[in-house]
Amino acid sequence: MVSNQVVQNTLTEIASITDVNAAVCDTAGKLIGARGDIGMVDEKLISAFARGSASEQDAAGLLLGRITDEGETVFVAFVDRTAPNAAMALRLIVTQTENLVQAYKERLDKDSFIKNLLLDNLLQIDIFNRAKKLHIEFKQPRAVFIVETSGQEIPVSELLRQTFSTQPGDFVTSIDEDTQVIVHEVHSTTGREDELQRVADQIYGALKEAEIPCRVSYGAVVEELKDVSKSYKEAKLAHDVGLIFYEDSDVVAYSNLGIGRLIYQLPVNLCRMFIGEIFGGRSMDEFDDETLVTINKFFENNLNVSETSRQLFIHRNTLVYRLDKLQKTTGLDLRVFDDAITFKIALMVVKYMDYMDRIEY
Repeated sequence: MVSNQVVQNTLTEIASITDVNAAVCDTAGKLIGARGDIGMVDEKLISAFARGSASEQDAAGLLLGRITDEGETVFVAFVDRTAPNAAMALRLIVTQTENLVQAYKERLDKDSFIKNLLLDNLLQIDIFNRAKKLHIEFKQPRAVFIVETSGQEIPVSELLRQTFSTQPGDFVTSIDEDTQVIVHEVHSTTGREDELQRVADQIYGALKEAEIPCRVSYGAVVEELKDVSKSYKEAKLAHDVGLIFYEDSDVVAYSNLGIGRLIYQLPVNLCRMFIGEIFGGRSMDEFDDETLVTINKFFENNLNVSETSRQLFIHRNTLVYRLDKLQKTTGLDLRVFDDAITFKIALMVVKYMDYMDRIEY
Protein backbone atom coordinates (compact mmCIF):
# COMPACT_ATOMS: atom_id res chain seq x y z
CA MET A 1 0.00 0.00 0.00
CA VAL A 2 1.09 3.54 -0.70
CA SER A 3 2.89 5.09 2.27
CA ASN A 4 1.37 7.73 4.56
CA GLN A 5 4.12 10.17 3.62
CA VAL A 6 3.32 9.90 -0.09
CA VAL A 7 -0.39 10.51 0.64
CA GLN A 8 0.52 13.51 2.81
CA ASN A 9 2.76 14.97 0.08
CA THR A 10 0.05 14.57 -2.56
CA LEU A 11 -2.59 16.08 -0.29
CA THR A 12 -0.39 19.06 0.61
CA GLU A 13 0.43 19.79 -3.02
CA ILE A 14 -3.17 19.68 -4.28
CA ALA A 15 -4.62 21.52 -1.28
CA SER A 16 -2.00 24.26 -1.65
CA ILE A 17 -2.78 24.75 -5.34
CA THR A 18 -6.55 24.89 -4.75
CA ASP A 19 -6.22 26.78 -1.43
CA VAL A 20 -8.51 24.31 0.35
CA ASN A 21 -8.13 22.75 3.80
CA ALA A 22 -8.23 18.99 3.37
CA ALA A 23 -7.37 15.67 5.01
CA VAL A 24 -7.20 11.94 4.30
CA CYS A 25 -8.12 9.17 6.77
CA ASP A 26 -8.09 5.42 6.66
CA THR A 27 -11.44 3.58 6.71
CA ALA A 28 -11.48 3.54 10.54
CA GLY A 29 -11.18 7.33 10.72
CA LYS A 30 -7.49 7.45 11.65
CA LEU A 31 -5.84 10.55 10.21
CA ILE A 32 -3.26 9.85 7.49
CA GLY A 33 -2.48 13.39 6.40
CA ALA A 34 -3.93 16.89 6.63
CA ARG A 35 -3.42 20.38 5.31
CA GLY A 36 -4.72 23.45 7.12
CA ASP A 37 -7.23 23.65 9.96
CA ILE A 38 -9.75 20.98 9.07
CA GLY A 39 -11.07 20.61 12.61
CA MET A 40 -11.60 17.46 14.67
CA VAL A 41 -11.99 14.22 12.74
CA ASP A 42 -15.29 12.48 13.45
CA GLU A 43 -14.17 8.84 13.26
CA LYS A 44 -17.75 7.52 13.34
CA LEU A 45 -18.73 9.73 10.41
CA ILE A 46 -15.68 8.63 8.40
CA SER A 47 -16.12 4.90 9.09
CA ALA A 48 -19.86 5.07 8.33
CA PHE A 49 -19.16 6.77 4.99
CA ALA A 50 -16.44 4.20 4.19
CA ARG A 51 -18.95 1.36 4.71
CA GLY A 52 -21.55 3.02 2.49
CA SER A 53 -21.88 3.07 -1.28
CA ALA A 54 -21.93 6.81 -2.09
CA SER A 55 -18.82 8.14 -3.85
CA GLU A 56 -19.24 11.58 -2.20
CA GLN A 57 -21.13 12.93 0.79
CA ASP A 58 -21.82 16.38 2.25
CA ALA A 59 -21.91 16.20 6.05
CA ALA A 60 -20.95 18.27 9.10
CA GLY A 61 -19.51 21.09 6.98
CA LEU A 62 -17.28 18.66 5.09
CA LEU A 63 -17.31 17.20 1.61
CA LEU A 64 -16.22 13.56 1.77
CA GLY A 65 -14.90 11.42 -1.07
CA ARG A 66 -14.11 7.72 -1.30
CA ILE A 67 -10.64 6.55 -2.47
CA THR A 68 -10.93 3.01 -3.80
CA ASP A 69 -8.83 0.16 -5.13
CA GLU A 70 -10.71 -2.31 -7.34
CA GLY A 71 -14.01 -1.14 -5.85
CA GLU A 72 -12.87 -1.44 -2.22
CA THR A 73 -12.54 1.69 -0.09
CA VAL A 74 -8.96 2.16 1.13
CA PHE A 75 -8.99 5.84 2.20
CA VAL A 76 -11.48 8.64 2.76
CA ALA A 77 -10.64 12.20 1.70
CA PHE A 78 -12.54 15.25 2.95
CA VAL A 79 -12.32 19.00 2.44
CA ASP A 80 -13.79 22.13 3.95
CA ARG A 81 -17.21 22.40 2.30
CA THR A 82 -17.24 26.21 2.47
CA ALA A 83 -14.15 26.63 0.27
CA PRO A 84 -14.88 27.87 -3.29
CA ASN A 85 -12.89 25.07 -4.89
CA ALA A 86 -13.98 22.32 -2.49
CA ALA A 87 -15.50 19.93 -5.04
CA MET A 88 -12.63 20.27 -7.51
CA ALA A 89 -9.99 19.83 -4.78
CA LEU A 90 -11.71 16.72 -3.43
CA ARG A 91 -11.88 15.09 -6.86
CA LEU A 92 -8.24 15.91 -7.55
CA ILE A 93 -7.18 14.35 -4.23
CA VAL A 94 -9.31 11.25 -4.84
CA THR A 95 -8.12 10.76 -8.41
CA GLN A 96 -4.45 11.36 -7.71
CA THR A 97 -4.40 9.12 -4.62
CA GLU A 98 -6.18 6.31 -6.48
CA ASN A 99 -3.55 6.57 -9.23
CA LEU A 100 -0.80 6.36 -6.60
CA VAL A 101 -2.42 3.33 -4.95
CA GLN A 102 -2.61 1.58 -8.33
CA ALA A 103 0.98 2.47 -9.21
CA TYR A 104 2.34 1.21 -5.89
CA LYS A 105 0.25 -1.94 -6.13
CA GLU A 106 1.59 -2.66 -9.61
CA ARG A 107 5.14 -2.05 -8.40
CA LEU A 108 4.65 -4.49 -5.51
CA ASP A 109 3.20 -7.08 -7.91
CA LYS A 110 6.21 -6.69 -10.20
CA ASP A 111 8.59 -6.77 -7.25
CA SER A 112 7.09 -10.05 -6.02
CA PHE A 113 7.20 -11.50 -9.53
CA ILE A 114 10.85 -10.53 -10.07
CA LYS A 115 11.90 -12.00 -6.71
CA ASN A 116 10.20 -15.33 -7.45
CA LEU A 117 11.69 -15.28 -10.94
CA LEU A 118 15.22 -14.79 -9.57
CA LEU A 119 14.79 -17.56 -7.02
CA ASP A 120 13.39 -20.06 -9.57
CA ASN A 121 10.04 -20.30 -7.77
CA LEU A 122 7.87 -20.13 -10.90
CA LEU A 123 6.89 -22.58 -13.60
CA GLN A 124 7.61 -21.50 -17.16
CA ILE A 125 3.90 -21.15 -18.01
CA ASP A 126 3.41 -19.01 -14.89
CA ILE A 127 6.30 -16.77 -15.92
CA PHE A 128 4.76 -16.22 -19.34
CA ASN A 129 1.25 -15.55 -18.02
CA ARG A 130 2.29 -13.22 -15.20
CA ALA A 131 4.69 -11.32 -17.43
CA LYS A 132 1.87 -10.74 -19.90
CA LYS A 133 -0.45 -9.53 -17.13
CA LEU A 134 2.22 -7.17 -15.75
CA HIS A 135 3.14 -5.92 -19.25
CA ILE A 136 6.71 -7.21 -19.03
CA GLU A 137 8.32 -8.15 -22.34
CA PHE A 138 9.10 -11.89 -22.41
CA LYS A 139 11.65 -12.06 -25.24
CA GLN A 140 14.06 -9.30 -24.28
CA PRO A 141 17.80 -9.69 -23.50
CA ARG A 142 18.51 -9.03 -19.82
CA ALA A 143 21.32 -9.35 -17.28
CA VAL A 144 21.29 -9.36 -13.49
CA PHE A 145 23.40 -7.15 -11.22
CA ILE A 146 23.88 -7.80 -7.50
CA VAL A 147 24.74 -4.82 -5.30
CA GLU A 148 26.03 -5.60 -1.82
CA THR A 149 26.21 -2.91 0.83
CA SER A 150 26.54 -3.28 4.59
CA GLY A 151 24.63 -1.70 7.48
CA GLN A 152 23.39 1.33 5.56
CA GLU A 153 20.67 3.51 7.07
CA ILE A 154 20.06 5.13 3.67
CA PRO A 155 17.40 3.18 1.66
CA VAL A 156 19.74 1.89 -1.05
CA SER A 157 16.93 0.32 -3.09
CA GLU A 158 15.19 3.70 -3.45
CA LEU A 159 18.44 5.37 -4.49
CA LEU A 160 18.95 2.70 -7.16
CA ARG A 161 15.37 3.08 -8.35
CA GLN A 162 15.98 6.78 -8.82
CA THR A 163 19.16 6.01 -10.76
CA PHE A 164 17.28 3.67 -13.12
CA SER A 165 13.95 5.54 -13.18
CA THR A 166 14.56 6.67 -16.78
CA GLN A 167 14.92 3.05 -17.91
CA PRO A 168 11.39 1.58 -17.67
CA GLY A 169 12.47 -1.95 -18.56
CA ASP A 170 14.79 -2.23 -15.53
CA PHE A 171 13.68 -3.63 -12.16
CA VAL A 172 15.19 -3.06 -8.71
CA THR A 173 14.35 -5.38 -5.83
CA SER A 174 15.78 -6.19 -2.38
CA ILE A 175 16.87 -9.71 -1.45
CA ASP A 176 17.74 -8.63 2.09
CA GLU A 177 18.70 -5.38 3.82
CA ASP A 178 22.26 -5.53 2.44
CA THR A 179 21.62 -7.00 -1.01
CA GLN A 180 19.87 -5.28 -3.91
CA VAL A 181 19.29 -6.84 -7.32
CA ILE A 182 18.85 -5.02 -10.62
CA VAL A 183 17.41 -6.80 -13.65
CA HIS A 184 18.62 -4.73 -16.58
CA GLU A 185 17.26 -4.73 -20.13
CA VAL A 186 20.15 -5.01 -22.57
CA HIS A 187 19.68 -2.94 -25.72
CA SER A 188 23.05 -3.32 -27.42
CA THR A 189 23.29 -6.09 -30.00
CA THR A 190 27.06 -6.07 -30.52
CA GLY A 191 28.71 -4.36 -27.53
CA ARG A 192 26.88 -6.18 -24.75
CA GLU A 193 29.90 -6.57 -22.48
CA ASP A 194 30.62 -2.87 -22.79
CA GLU A 195 27.01 -2.06 -21.89
CA LEU A 196 27.10 -4.31 -18.81
CA GLN A 197 30.37 -2.77 -17.66
CA ARG A 198 28.92 0.71 -18.20
CA VAL A 199 25.84 -0.12 -16.10
CA ALA A 200 28.00 -1.65 -13.34
CA ASP A 201 30.13 1.51 -13.27
CA GLN A 202 26.94 3.61 -13.18
CA ILE A 203 25.67 1.67 -10.14
CA TYR A 204 29.02 1.87 -8.35
CA GLY A 205 29.39 5.56 -9.17
CA ALA A 206 25.91 6.47 -7.89
CA LEU A 207 26.52 4.75 -4.55
CA LYS A 208 30.05 6.10 -4.23
CA GLU A 209 28.69 9.61 -4.73
CA ALA A 210 26.25 8.93 -1.88
CA GLU A 211 29.25 7.68 0.19
CA ILE A 212 27.89 4.14 0.33
CA PRO A 213 30.60 1.43 0.09
CA CYS A 214 29.46 -1.40 -2.16
CA ARG A 215 30.46 -4.35 -4.35
CA VAL A 216 28.79 -4.90 -7.71
CA SER A 217 28.73 -8.23 -9.53
CA TYR A 218 26.85 -9.25 -12.63
CA GLY A 219 25.98 -12.28 -14.73
CA ALA A 220 25.86 -12.89 -18.46
CA VAL A 221 23.09 -11.77 -20.81
CA VAL A 222 20.11 -14.10 -21.22
CA GLU A 223 17.69 -13.84 -24.13
CA GLU A 224 14.35 -14.56 -22.42
CA LEU A 225 12.67 -13.68 -19.15
CA LYS A 226 12.49 -17.31 -18.03
CA ASP A 227 16.31 -17.47 -17.94
CA VAL A 228 16.83 -14.45 -15.68
CA SER A 229 17.45 -16.79 -12.72
CA LYS A 230 20.48 -18.17 -14.60
CA SER A 231 22.01 -14.69 -14.85
CA TYR A 232 21.23 -14.14 -11.15
CA LYS A 233 23.06 -17.34 -10.19
CA GLU A 234 26.02 -16.24 -12.30
CA ALA A 235 26.04 -12.82 -10.63
CA LYS A 236 25.93 -14.49 -7.21
CA LEU A 237 28.82 -16.76 -8.20
CA ALA A 238 30.75 -13.70 -9.42
CA HIS A 239 30.15 -12.05 -6.04
CA ASP A 240 31.34 -15.07 -4.05
CA VAL A 241 34.35 -15.83 -6.25
CA GLY A 242 35.23 -12.13 -6.30
CA LEU A 243 35.45 -12.08 -2.50
CA ILE A 244 38.11 -14.79 -2.67
CA PHE A 245 40.22 -14.04 -5.72
CA TYR A 246 39.43 -10.41 -6.57
CA GLU A 247 39.05 -8.81 -3.15
CA ASP A 248 40.51 -5.53 -4.41
CA SER A 249 37.91 -5.23 -7.19
CA ASP A 250 34.61 -3.50 -6.40
CA VAL A 251 33.05 -4.57 -9.72
CA VAL A 252 33.24 -8.24 -10.78
CA ALA A 253 31.82 -9.80 -13.96
CA TYR A 254 30.94 -13.47 -14.28
CA SER A 255 32.64 -13.53 -17.69
CA ASN A 256 35.96 -12.48 -16.12
CA LEU A 257 36.17 -15.04 -13.33
CA GLY A 258 38.53 -17.31 -15.23
CA ILE A 259 39.91 -20.33 -13.41
CA GLY A 260 38.66 -19.01 -10.08
CA ARG A 261 35.16 -20.13 -11.08
CA LEU A 262 36.37 -23.74 -11.40
CA ILE A 263 38.36 -23.73 -8.17
CA TYR A 264 35.36 -22.36 -6.24
CA GLN A 265 33.37 -25.46 -7.15
CA LEU A 266 36.01 -27.97 -5.99
CA PRO A 267 35.47 -29.99 -2.78
CA VAL A 268 37.73 -28.71 0.01
CA ASN A 269 39.08 -32.23 0.71
CA LEU A 270 40.25 -32.52 -2.90
CA CYS A 271 41.95 -29.13 -2.57
CA ARG A 272 43.80 -30.25 0.55
CA MET A 273 45.06 -33.35 -1.28
CA PHE A 274 46.25 -31.21 -4.20
CA ILE A 275 48.12 -28.75 -1.95
CA GLY A 276 49.67 -31.65 -0.04
CA GLU A 277 50.98 -33.13 -3.27
CA ILE A 278 52.33 -29.82 -4.58
CA PHE A 279 54.02 -28.57 -1.41
CA GLY A 280 54.83 -31.92 0.18
CA GLY A 281 53.05 -31.18 3.43
CA ARG A 282 54.44 -27.64 3.71
CA SER A 283 52.08 -24.79 4.52
CA MET A 284 51.92 -21.47 2.69
CA ASP A 285 52.52 -19.86 6.07
CA GLU A 286 56.09 -21.16 5.89
CA PHE A 287 56.86 -18.84 2.93
CA ASP A 288 58.13 -15.49 4.14
CA ASP A 289 56.70 -12.19 2.93
CA GLU A 290 59.69 -11.51 0.69
CA THR A 291 59.15 -14.79 -1.17
CA LEU A 292 55.42 -14.23 -1.58
CA VAL A 293 55.93 -10.68 -2.87
CA THR A 294 58.53 -11.99 -5.34
CA ILE A 295 56.18 -14.73 -6.58
CA ASN A 296 53.20 -12.41 -7.03
CA LYS A 297 55.25 -9.75 -8.81
CA PHE A 298 56.77 -12.41 -11.10
CA PHE A 299 53.27 -13.52 -12.10
CA GLU A 300 52.10 -9.91 -12.57
CA ASN A 301 54.92 -9.43 -15.08
CA ASN A 302 54.15 -12.61 -17.04
CA LEU A 303 57.26 -14.46 -15.84
CA ASN A 304 59.57 -11.69 -17.10
CA VAL A 305 62.72 -11.79 -14.97
CA SER A 306 64.10 -8.41 -16.06
CA GLU A 307 60.89 -6.46 -15.50
CA THR A 308 60.22 -8.17 -12.17
CA SER A 309 63.69 -7.39 -10.82
CA ARG A 310 63.32 -3.79 -11.99
CA GLN A 311 59.97 -3.33 -10.19
CA LEU A 312 61.29 -5.01 -7.03
CA PHE A 313 64.42 -2.78 -7.13
CA ILE A 314 66.70 -5.81 -6.90
CA HIS A 315 69.47 -7.16 -9.10
CA ARG A 316 68.50 -9.74 -11.70
CA ASN A 317 70.82 -12.30 -10.07
CA THR A 318 69.06 -11.75 -6.72
CA LEU A 319 65.72 -12.62 -8.32
CA VAL A 320 67.23 -15.69 -9.99
CA TYR A 321 68.62 -16.76 -6.61
CA ARG A 322 65.15 -16.44 -5.02
CA LEU A 323 63.56 -18.45 -7.82
CA ASP A 324 66.24 -21.15 -7.51
CA LYS A 325 65.66 -21.31 -3.77
CA LEU A 326 61.91 -21.69 -4.33
CA GLN A 327 62.55 -24.47 -6.85
CA LYS A 328 64.64 -26.40 -4.31
CA THR A 329 61.88 -26.01 -1.72
CA THR A 330 58.89 -26.94 -3.88
CA GLY A 331 60.32 -28.68 -6.92
CA LEU A 332 58.65 -26.07 -9.15
CA ASP A 333 60.62 -23.72 -11.38
CA LEU A 334 58.46 -20.64 -11.98
CA ARG A 335 60.46 -19.80 -15.11
CA VAL A 336 58.96 -22.92 -16.72
CA PHE A 337 55.43 -22.29 -17.94
CA ASP A 338 53.89 -25.59 -16.73
CA ASP A 339 55.41 -25.20 -13.26
CA ALA A 340 54.27 -21.57 -13.12
CA ILE A 341 50.70 -22.59 -13.97
CA THR A 342 50.76 -25.28 -11.29
CA PHE A 343 52.06 -22.85 -8.66
CA LYS A 344 49.54 -20.15 -9.64
CA ILE A 345 46.66 -22.60 -9.30
CA ALA A 346 48.06 -23.74 -5.95
CA LEU A 347 48.07 -20.14 -4.67
CA MET A 348 44.44 -19.72 -5.72
CA VAL A 349 43.46 -23.03 -4.12
CA VAL A 350 45.07 -21.92 -0.86
CA LYS A 351 43.08 -18.67 -0.99
CA TYR A 352 39.89 -20.66 -1.55
CA MET A 353 40.64 -23.02 1.36
CA ASP A 354 41.38 -20.08 3.69
CA TYR A 355 38.07 -18.46 2.69
CA MET A 356 36.12 -21.68 3.32
CA ASP A 357 37.78 -22.07 6.72
CA ARG A 358 36.77 -18.51 7.67
CA ILE A 359 33.11 -18.84 6.72
CA GLU A 360 32.83 -22.13 8.63
CA TYR A 361 33.47 -20.13 11.77
